[in-house]
Amino acid sequence: MLVKWIRCEVTDRQRFDQGQRKWAGLVGEPGFRAQAGGWSRERPGQAHVFGFWESRAFYDSFMARSHERLAAAQSGTFKDTEVLLFDHRFDVKTGFEPYFHDVDLVRVAHSRVHEERVEHFTLVQRHIWNPVMAGSPGMVRGFFGEGPGHEFLVLSMWRAAAERGKYRPEGLTRLSARAQTDEDLLDLSGAIVELEPSWTV
Repeated sequence: MLVKWIRCEVTDRQRFDQGQRKWAGLVGEPGFRAQAGGWSRERPGQAHVFGFWESRAFYDSFMARSHERLAAAQSGTFKDTEVLLFDHRFDVKTGFEPYFHDVDLVRVAHSRVHEERVEHFTLVQRHIWNPVMAGSPGMVRGFFGEGPGHEFLVLSMWRAAAERGKYRPEGLTRLSARAQTDEDLLDLSGAIVELEPSWTV
């Protein structure tokens, strides 16, 4: 599964929101699985959109055929766009599916990793961080994805904003030291995204 993450600074919130609803036209596109998004909790003018496709081939075909027609409704409503693509590698919990009807919050962690530390970083994510996150109250599902240039995305979905606040792994400093996080990472950024149900396709 291919995951597309779009992050942009919105200059006309009302028109952007109206245009985002027109992406309902994705329904029926070959290989399209789902799309959802919302607003950054820390930066209210920053929008995040997550798209899910069966494969890169289906996504490329859509971009060549239909993307510009659907995107036209949001022309001039945003700036500073960043678009990143990731291949799904494994689940945080079992059986990940891109469903959003039972969650209202998405947490994004974006990492750039030293090339020689990629294997270690991946193993640590699977065996140390994923079990901690999966056992947190309100955490419903999530996945670990890999992009070009040794970039990785951990996207986790949460049942309630209040429950996300409980995600405070015990002994975080101890776990970070055990995971050798500082040695793996070139850069780490993230966002807490409050979903807009009307954007879900």
